[in-house]
Amino acid sequence: MNDDTATGDGETRTGAGAWNRRGMLQAAGVTALGAGLAGLGAAPAAAKPGKEKNPKKPKKTKVTDDDGIVRGELAFNGSGAFTIVQFNDTQDSHRTDVRTTELQNAVLDEAKPDFVVINGDVIDGGPKTVTEVKQAINNVVLPMEQRQIPWALTFGNHDEDSTGATGFDEADMIDFIGQYRYNLNTPGADVTGTSNQVLTVSASGSKDDAFAIWLLDSGRYAPKEIAGQNFEGYPDWDWLRFDQVEWYAEASRELEKRAGAKVPGLVFQHIALHEHRSMWFSSIDSRTEADHTRAKAKHSIIGERNEAECPGPFNSGMFNAMLARGDVRGLFVGHDHINTYSGNYYGIELGYSPSTGFAPYGLDGAERNRLRGARVFTLKEGADGVYTGSEIKYARDYGIDVGPAAQRGEPAEFPDYVK
Repeated sequence: MNDDTATGDGETRTGAGAWNRRGMLQAAGVTALGAGLAGLGAAPAAAKPGKEKNPKKPKKTKVTDDDGIVRGELAFNGSGAFTIVQFNDTQDSHRTDVRTTELQNAVLDEAKPDFVVINGDVIDGGPKTVTEVKQAINNVVLPMEQRQIPWALTFGNHDEDSTGATGFDEADMIDFIGQYRYNLNTPGADVTGTSNQVLTVSASGSKDDAFAIWLLDSGRYAPKEIAGQNFEGYPDWDWLRFDQVEWYAEASRELEKRAGAKVPGLVFQHIALHEHRSMWFSSIDSRTEADHTRAKAKHSIIGERNEAECPGPFNSGMFNAMLARGDVRGLFVGHDHINTYSGNYYGIELGYSPSTGFAPYGLDGAERNRLRGARVFTLKEGADGVYTGSEIKYARDYGIDVGPAAQRGEPAEFPDYVK
Protein backbone atom coordinates (compact mmCIF):
# COMPACT_ATOMS: atom_id res chain seq x y z
CA MET A 1 0.00 0.00 0.00
CA ASN A 2 2.80 2.41 -0.81
CA ASP A 3 0.99 3.96 -3.78
CA ASP A 4 -1.77 6.45 -3.05
CA THR A 5 -1.95 8.45 -6.23
CA ALA A 6 -5.51 9.56 -6.84
CA THR A 7 -6.29 10.57 -10.37
CA GLY A 8 -9.29 12.54 -11.57
CA ASP A 9 -10.23 14.08 -14.87
CA GLY A 10 -7.11 16.11 -15.56
CA GLU A 11 -6.17 16.26 -11.89
CA THR A 12 -3.76 14.23 -9.76
CA ARG A 13 -3.31 14.21 -6.01
CA THR A 14 -0.77 12.23 -4.03
CA GLY A 15 -1.62 11.50 -0.42
CA ALA A 16 0.57 10.81 2.57
CA GLY A 17 -0.45 7.20 3.02
CA ALA A 18 -2.56 4.56 1.41
CA TRP A 19 -5.35 4.78 3.96
CA ASN A 20 -4.97 8.35 5.18
CA ARG A 21 -8.20 10.30 4.78
CA ARG A 22 -7.13 13.82 5.61
CA GLY A 23 -5.48 13.33 9.02
CA MET A 24 -8.18 15.58 10.50
CA LEU A 25 -10.38 12.49 10.87
CA GLN A 26 -7.79 10.23 12.43
CA ALA A 27 -7.80 11.90 15.82
CA ALA A 28 -11.56 12.09 15.97
CA GLY A 29 -12.09 8.48 15.01
CA VAL A 30 -10.79 6.53 17.97
CA THR A 31 -12.40 8.79 20.57
CA ALA A 32 -15.80 8.62 18.92
CA LEU A 33 -16.47 4.89 19.21
CA GLY A 34 -20.17 4.34 19.72
CA ALA A 35 -21.86 1.87 22.02
CA GLY A 36 -22.03 -1.56 20.46
CA LEU A 37 -18.71 -1.21 18.61
CA ALA A 38 -16.53 -2.20 21.53
CA GLY A 39 -16.20 -5.71 20.17
CA LEU A 40 -16.69 -7.49 16.90
CA GLY A 41 -19.54 -9.64 18.13
CA ALA A 42 -21.25 -7.02 20.25
CA ALA A 43 -25.02 -7.03 19.95
CA PRO A 44 -26.66 -3.83 18.71
CA ALA A 45 -28.16 -1.57 21.33
CA ALA A 46 -31.89 -2.00 21.74
CA ALA A 47 -33.90 0.62 19.93
CA LYS A 48 -35.63 3.12 22.17
CA PRO A 49 -39.43 3.13 22.15
CA GLY A 50 -40.59 5.34 19.31
CA LYS A 51 -43.05 8.18 19.63
CA GLU A 52 -46.37 7.93 17.87
CA LYS A 53 -46.09 9.09 14.28
CA ASN A 54 -47.82 12.28 13.26
CA PRO A 55 -51.44 11.33 12.59
CA LYS A 56 -51.42 13.24 9.28
CA LYS A 57 -48.72 10.96 7.90
CA PRO A 58 -49.95 7.72 6.26
CA LYS A 59 -49.19 4.62 8.28
CA LYS A 60 -46.67 2.17 6.90
CA THR A 61 -48.43 -0.84 5.41
CA LYS A 62 -45.78 -3.39 6.40
CA VAL A 63 -43.17 -2.62 9.02
CA THR A 64 -41.81 -4.73 11.83
CA ASP A 65 -38.83 -3.97 14.01
CA ASP A 66 -37.13 -7.22 13.13
CA ASP A 67 -37.54 -7.56 9.36
CA GLY A 68 -36.76 -4.01 8.22
CA ILE A 69 -39.01 -4.25 5.18
CA VAL A 70 -41.14 -1.18 4.44
CA ARG A 71 -43.89 -1.45 1.84
CA GLY A 72 -46.68 0.78 0.63
CA GLU A 73 -44.90 4.15 0.86
CA LEU A 74 -43.38 4.47 -2.62
CA ALA A 75 -44.68 3.67 -6.11
CA PHE A 76 -43.87 4.26 -9.77
CA ASN A 77 -46.02 6.99 -11.27
CA GLY A 78 -48.55 6.43 -14.03
CA SER A 79 -45.88 6.67 -16.71
CA GLY A 80 -43.72 4.08 -14.96
CA ALA A 81 -41.02 6.52 -13.89
CA PHE A 82 -39.32 7.02 -10.51
CA THR A 83 -36.50 9.39 -9.55
CA ILE A 84 -34.17 9.21 -6.54
CA VAL A 85 -31.86 11.96 -5.30
CA GLN A 86 -28.84 11.13 -3.14
CA PHE A 87 -27.51 13.91 -0.93
CA ASN A 88 -24.32 12.96 0.89
CA ASP A 89 -22.29 14.46 3.72
CA THR A 90 -24.45 17.49 4.45
CA GLN A 91 -22.32 17.30 7.62
CA ASP A 92 -22.74 20.64 9.40
CA SER A 93 -23.87 22.18 12.65
CA HIS A 94 -27.07 24.06 13.52
CA ARG A 95 -25.65 26.97 11.48
CA THR A 96 -25.57 25.12 8.17
CA ASP A 97 -23.75 26.80 5.30
CA VAL A 98 -26.48 28.51 3.28
CA ARG A 99 -25.11 27.08 0.03
CA THR A 100 -25.83 23.52 1.20
CA THR A 101 -29.53 24.32 1.39
CA GLU A 102 -29.34 26.34 -1.82
CA LEU A 103 -27.90 23.31 -3.61
CA GLN A 104 -30.54 20.99 -2.16
CA ASN A 105 -33.32 23.33 -3.26
CA ALA A 106 -31.91 23.66 -6.77
CA VAL A 107 -31.55 19.90 -7.29
CA LEU A 108 -35.00 19.13 -5.89
CA ASP A 109 -36.65 21.77 -8.05
CA GLU A 110 -34.96 20.47 -11.19
CA ALA A 111 -35.15 16.71 -10.58
CA LYS A 112 -38.55 16.64 -8.85
CA PRO A 113 -37.64 13.31 -7.21
CA ASP A 114 -40.01 10.72 -5.83
CA PHE A 115 -37.61 9.87 -3.01
CA VAL A 116 -34.52 11.41 -1.39
CA VAL A 117 -31.82 9.78 0.73
CA ILE A 118 -29.32 11.73 2.82
CA ASN A 119 -26.64 9.07 2.77
CA GLY A 120 -24.73 9.50 6.01
CA ASP A 121 -22.88 12.23 7.90
CA VAL A 122 -26.08 14.22 8.05
CA ILE A 123 -24.59 16.42 10.79
CA ASP A 124 -21.18 16.97 12.37
CA GLY A 125 -19.91 17.35 15.93
CA GLY A 126 -20.66 21.07 16.11
CA PRO A 127 -23.94 20.96 18.08
CA LYS A 128 -23.48 21.37 21.83
CA THR A 129 -27.08 20.84 22.92
CA VAL A 130 -29.97 18.57 21.94
CA THR A 131 -31.74 21.58 20.44
CA GLU A 132 -28.74 22.30 18.22
CA VAL A 133 -28.64 18.66 17.05
CA LYS A 134 -32.30 18.90 16.09
CA GLN A 135 -31.70 22.22 14.34
CA ALA A 136 -28.78 20.78 12.37
CA ILE A 137 -30.96 17.91 11.17
CA ASN A 138 -33.94 20.16 10.53
CA ASN A 139 -31.90 22.46 8.29
CA VAL A 140 -31.19 19.69 5.77
CA VAL A 141 -34.48 17.79 5.83
CA LEU A 142 -36.75 20.81 5.46
CA PRO A 143 -36.20 21.08 1.68
CA MET A 144 -37.92 17.70 1.28
CA GLU A 145 -40.64 18.36 3.85
CA GLN A 146 -41.51 21.68 2.23
CA ARG A 147 -41.94 19.93 -1.13
CA GLN A 148 -43.76 16.91 0.36
CA ILE A 149 -41.10 14.51 -0.95
CA PRO A 150 -40.63 11.19 0.88
CA TRP A 151 -37.14 10.96 2.35
CA ALA A 152 -34.94 8.88 4.63
CA LEU A 153 -31.38 8.98 5.91
CA THR A 154 -28.59 6.57 6.63
CA PHE A 155 -25.97 7.16 9.29
CA GLY A 156 -22.28 7.86 8.75
CA ASN A 157 -19.25 8.05 10.98
CA HIS A 158 -19.89 11.64 12.12
CA ASP A 159 -23.55 11.64 13.10
CA GLU A 160 -22.82 10.80 16.72
CA ASP A 161 -19.80 13.09 17.07
CA SER A 162 -21.86 15.37 19.32
CA THR A 163 -23.40 12.54 21.36
CA GLY A 164 -20.76 12.78 24.10
CA ALA A 165 -21.79 16.36 24.77
CA THR A 166 -25.53 16.05 24.18
CA GLY A 167 -26.42 12.46 25.05
CA PHE A 168 -28.49 12.40 21.84
CA ASP A 169 -27.63 9.31 19.83
CA GLU A 170 -28.72 7.72 16.54
CA ALA A 171 -31.73 6.02 18.16
CA ASP A 172 -32.84 9.43 19.46
CA MET A 173 -32.37 10.88 15.99
CA ILE A 174 -34.61 8.21 14.45
CA ASP A 175 -37.21 8.94 17.12
CA PHE A 176 -36.93 12.67 16.39
CA ILE A 177 -37.19 12.49 12.61
CA GLY A 178 -40.18 10.20 12.92
CA GLN A 179 -42.20 13.35 13.59
CA TYR A 180 -41.61 14.61 10.06
CA ARG A 181 -44.53 13.83 7.79
CA TYR A 182 -42.47 12.59 4.85
CA ASN A 183 -39.73 10.68 6.66
CA LEU A 184 -39.65 6.94 5.98
CA ASN A 185 -37.05 5.80 8.50
CA THR A 186 -37.96 3.06 10.97
CA PRO A 187 -35.91 1.43 13.75
CA GLY A 188 -35.11 -1.13 11.07
CA ALA A 189 -33.98 -4.72 11.16
CA ASP A 190 -32.74 -6.26 14.40
CA VAL A 191 -29.09 -6.25 13.34
CA THR A 192 -25.98 -4.20 14.02
CA GLY A 193 -26.45 -0.49 13.44
CA THR A 194 -29.44 1.81 13.25
CA SER A 195 -32.33 1.84 10.77
CA ASN A 196 -31.12 -0.86 8.39
CA GLN A 197 -34.13 -1.23 6.12
CA VAL A 198 -35.40 -1.79 2.61
CA LEU A 199 -38.10 0.37 1.03
CA THR A 200 -39.97 -1.27 -1.81
CA VAL A 201 -41.31 0.71 -4.76
CA SER A 202 -44.66 -0.61 -5.95
CA ALA A 203 -45.50 -1.09 -9.60
CA SER A 204 -47.53 1.68 -11.20
CA GLY A 205 -50.56 -0.53 -11.75
CA SER A 206 -50.49 -2.77 -8.69
CA LYS A 207 -49.16 -3.19 -5.17
CA ASP A 208 -46.48 -5.61 -6.35
CA ASP A 209 -42.87 -4.86 -5.37
CA ALA A 210 -41.14 -3.58 -8.50
CA PHE A 211 -37.92 -2.15 -7.02
CA ALA A 212 -36.04 -2.09 -3.72
CA ILE A 213 -34.13 0.74 -2.05
CA TRP A 214 -31.74 -0.67 0.55
CA LEU A 215 -30.57 1.69 3.33
CA LEU A 216 -27.66 0.33 5.40
CA ASP A 217 -25.78 1.67 8.40
CA SER A 218 -22.10 1.17 7.60
CA GLY A 219 -21.10 2.26 11.10
CA ARG A 220 -18.56 4.68 12.47
CA TYR A 221 -15.12 3.41 13.46
CA ALA A 222 -13.42 0.10 14.05
CA PRO A 223 -13.12 -1.01 17.68
CA LYS A 224 -9.82 -0.29 19.39
CA GLU A 225 -8.82 -3.92 19.15
CA ILE A 226 -10.05 -7.45 18.48
CA ALA A 227 -8.52 -10.49 20.19
CA GLY A 228 -5.93 -8.22 21.78
CA GLN A 229 -4.76 -6.86 18.42
CA ASN A 230 -5.14 -3.21 17.46
CA PHE A 231 -5.65 -1.73 14.01
CA GLU A 232 -2.43 0.20 13.64
CA GLY A 233 -1.55 0.30 9.95
CA TYR A 234 -5.10 -0.56 8.86
CA PRO A 235 -7.97 1.73 7.86
CA ASP A 236 -9.91 2.34 11.07
CA TRP A 237 -13.39 3.08 9.76
CA ASP A 238 -16.23 0.64 10.24
CA TRP A 239 -17.65 -2.06 7.99
CA LEU A 240 -20.95 -3.85 7.46
CA ARG A 241 -21.15 -6.64 10.02
CA PHE A 242 -22.04 -10.22 9.16
CA ASP A 243 -25.56 -9.97 10.57
CA GLN A 244 -26.30 -7.00 8.29
CA VAL A 245 -25.09 -8.86 5.20
CA GLU A 246 -27.01 -11.93 6.31
CA TRP A 247 -30.15 -9.79 6.79
CA TYR A 248 -29.79 -8.36 3.28
CA ALA A 249 -29.64 -11.88 1.81
CA GLU A 250 -32.61 -13.07 3.85
CA ALA A 251 -34.73 -10.00 3.09
CA SER A 252 -33.76 -10.29 -0.58
CA ARG A 253 -35.03 -13.86 -0.64
CA GLU A 254 -38.23 -12.75 1.11
CA LEU A 255 -38.83 -10.08 -1.55
CA GLU A 256 -38.22 -12.64 -4.29
CA LYS A 257 -40.62 -15.12 -2.70
CA ARG A 258 -43.38 -12.53 -2.47
CA ALA A 259 -42.83 -11.12 -5.98
CA GLY A 260 -42.23 -14.45 -7.71
CA ALA A 261 -38.97 -13.05 -9.12
CA LYS A 262 -35.90 -11.23 -7.89
CA VAL A 263 -36.67 -7.58 -7.11
CA PRO A 264 -34.01 -5.25 -8.58
CA GLY A 265 -32.66 -2.59 -6.29
CA LEU A 266 -30.06 -0.04 -5.27
CA VAL A 267 -28.07 0.02 -2.03
CA PHE A 268 -27.15 3.21 -0.18
CA GLN A 269 -24.57 3.21 2.62
CA HIS A 270 -22.06 5.78 3.78
CA ILE A 271 -18.68 4.00 3.79
CA ALA A 272 -17.25 2.46 0.63
CA LEU A 273 -16.65 -1.23 0.01
CA HIS A 274 -13.19 -2.61 -0.63
CA GLU A 275 -14.43 -3.34 -4.14
CA HIS A 276 -14.65 0.39 -4.90
CA ARG A 277 -10.87 0.56 -4.56
CA SER A 278 -10.32 -2.67 -6.47
CA MET A 279 -12.46 -1.40 -9.33
CA TRP A 280 -10.50 1.82 -9.82
CA PHE A 281 -7.30 -0.15 -10.52
CA SER A 282 -8.84 -3.45 -11.66
CA SER A 283 -6.35 -4.98 -9.26
CA ILE A 284 -5.80 -5.86 -5.63
CA ASP A 285 -2.04 -5.39 -5.37
CA SER A 286 -1.01 -3.19 -8.29
CA ARG A 287 -2.13 0.44 -8.28
CA THR A 288 -0.50 2.24 -11.17
CA GLU A 289 -1.74 4.66 -13.78
CA ALA A 290 -1.56 1.86 -16.33
CA ASP A 291 -3.77 -0.27 -14.09
CA HIS A 292 -6.35 2.50 -13.93
CA THR A 293 -6.26 3.00 -17.70
CA ARG A 294 -7.06 -0.69 -18.10
CA ALA A 295 -9.74 -0.52 -15.38
CA LYS A 296 -11.38 2.54 -16.91
CA ALA A 297 -12.09 0.65 -20.12
CA LYS A 298 -12.89 -2.65 -18.44
CA HIS A 299 -15.33 -1.25 -15.86
CA SER A 300 -16.61 1.80 -17.79
CA ILE A 301 -15.39 4.14 -15.04
CA ILE A 302 -16.32 7.81 -15.20
CA GLY A 303 -15.69 10.59 -12.70
CA GLU A 304 -12.90 11.71 -10.40
CA ARG A 305 -10.89 10.04 -7.65
CA ASN A 306 -9.16 12.72 -5.61
CA GLU A 307 -8.49 10.69 -2.47
CA ALA A 308 -7.96 7.05 -1.62
CA GLU A 309 -11.06 5.10 -0.68
CA CYS A 310 -11.58 4.62 3.04
CA PRO A 311 -13.38 1.37 3.85
CA GLY A 312 -12.92 -0.54 7.10
CA PRO A 313 -10.10 -2.97 7.87
CA PHE A 314 -12.13 -6.02 6.77
CA ASN A 315 -13.96 -6.85 3.58
CA SER A 316 -17.57 -7.20 4.73
CA GLY A 317 -18.57 -9.70 2.04
CA MET A 318 -21.47 -7.49 0.96
CA PHE A 319 -20.38 -7.42 -2.67
CA ASN A 320 -20.11 -11.20 -2.75
CA ALA A 321 -23.61 -11.46 -1.26
CA MET A 322 -25.03 -9.06 -3.87
CA LEU A 323 -23.29 -10.97 -6.64
CA ALA A 324 -24.76 -14.23 -5.37
CA ARG A 325 -28.28 -12.83 -5.02
CA GLY A 326 -28.22 -11.09 -8.41
CA ASP A 327 -30.80 -8.42 -7.54
CA VAL A 328 -28.79 -5.29 -6.69
CA ARG A 329 -28.03 -3.04 -9.67
CA GLY A 330 -25.77 -0.61 -7.82
CA LEU A 331 -24.29 0.41 -4.47
CA PHE A 332 -23.58 4.07 -3.79
CA VAL A 333 -21.63 5.75 -1.01
CA GLY A 334 -20.22 9.08 0.16
CA HIS A 335 -17.69 9.45 3.02
CA ASP A 336 -14.79 10.35 0.72
CA HIS A 337 -16.03 13.81 -0.15
CA ILE A 338 -13.98 14.50 -3.25
CA ASN A 339 -14.57 11.27 -5.13
CA THR A 340 -17.28 11.29 -7.81
CA TYR A 341 -16.58 8.18 -9.85
CA SER A 342 -18.77 5.23 -10.73
CA GLY A 343 -18.27 2.09 -12.78
CA ASN A 344 -19.67 -1.32 -13.61
CA TYR A 345 -17.92 -3.87 -11.43
CA TYR A 346 -18.86 -7.35 -12.60
CA GLY A 347 -22.45 -6.38 -13.27
CA ILE A 348 -23.00 -4.14 -10.24
CA GLU A 349 -22.49 -0.38 -10.44
CA LEU A 350 -20.31 0.98 -7.66
CA GLY A 351 -20.32 4.73 -7.22
CA TYR A 352 -19.75 7.81 -5.14
CA SER A 353 -21.81 10.90 -4.58
CA PRO A 354 -19.66 13.90 -3.66
CA SER A 355 -20.27 15.97 -0.57
CA THR A 356 -23.47 18.01 -0.77
CA GLY A 357 -22.51 20.04 2.28
CA PHE A 358 -20.18 23.00 1.98
CA ALA A 359 -18.84 22.70 5.54
CA PRO A 360 -16.73 19.49 5.41
CA TYR A 361 -13.35 19.28 3.71
CA GLY A 362 -13.16 19.54 -0.05
CA LEU A 363 -10.42 20.02 -2.62
CA ASP A 364 -7.43 22.25 -1.95
CA GLY A 365 -7.42 26.04 -2.03
CA ALA A 366 -9.69 27.89 -4.44
CA GLU A 367 -10.95 24.52 -5.77
CA ARG A 368 -12.34 23.59 -2.35
CA ASN A 369 -16.03 23.51 -3.31
CA ARG A 370 -15.82 22.66 -7.00
CA LEU A 371 -17.29 19.17 -6.52
CA ARG A 372 -20.17 19.94 -4.15
CA GLY A 373 -23.14 18.13 -5.62
CA ALA A 374 -25.81 15.43 -5.55
CA ARG A 375 -26.50 12.29 -7.56
CA VAL A 376 -29.82 11.79 -9.39
CA PHE A 377 -31.02 8.27 -10.27
CA THR A 378 -33.66 7.37 -12.82
CA LEU A 379 -35.80 4.23 -12.79
CA LYS A 380 -38.18 3.05 -15.48
CA GLU A 381 -40.65 0.18 -15.37
CA GLY A 382 -40.11 -2.18 -18.28
CA ALA A 383 -36.45 -1.26 -18.68
CA ASP A 384 -33.89 -4.02 -18.25
CA GLY A 385 -33.18 -4.07 -14.52
CA VAL A 386 -35.47 -1.03 -14.02
CA TYR A 387 -32.50 1.18 -13.04
CA THR A 388 -31.53 3.21 -16.09
CA GLY A 389 -28.64 5.32 -14.79
CA SER A 390 -27.57 8.33 -12.75
CA GLU A 391 -25.83 11.66 -13.07
CA ILE A 392 -24.25 14.15 -10.71
CA LYS A 393 -25.63 17.66 -10.41
CA TYR A 394 -23.01 20.13 -9.23
CA ALA A 395 -23.53 23.37 -7.33
CA ARG A 396 -21.56 25.19 -10.01
CA ASP A 397 -24.17 24.08 -12.58
CA TYR A 398 -26.76 26.23 -10.80
CA GLY A 399 -24.62 29.33 -10.46
CA ILE A 400 -24.13 28.75 -6.73
CA ASP A 401 -21.07 30.44 -5.25
CA VAL A 402 -18.37 27.79 -4.83
CA GLY A 403 -15.79 30.12 -3.30
CA PRO A 404 -13.80 28.66 -0.39
CA ALA A 405 -15.06 31.01 2.34
CA ALA A 406 -17.74 29.63 4.68
CA GLN A 407 -21.20 31.19 4.58
CA ARG A 408 -22.85 30.35 7.90
CA GLY A 409 -26.62 30.53 8.10
CA GLU A 410 -29.08 30.71 10.97
CA PRO A 411 -31.12 27.69 12.12
CA ALA A 412 -34.35 27.26 10.18
CA GLU A 413 -37.68 27.21 11.99
CA PHE A 414 -39.11 23.79 12.81
CA PRO A 415 -42.38 22.79 11.17
CA ASP A 416 -45.27 23.23 13.60
CA TYR A 417 -45.63 19.44 13.82
CA VAL A 418 -42.03 18.87 15.00
CA LYS A 419 -40.73 19.39 18.51
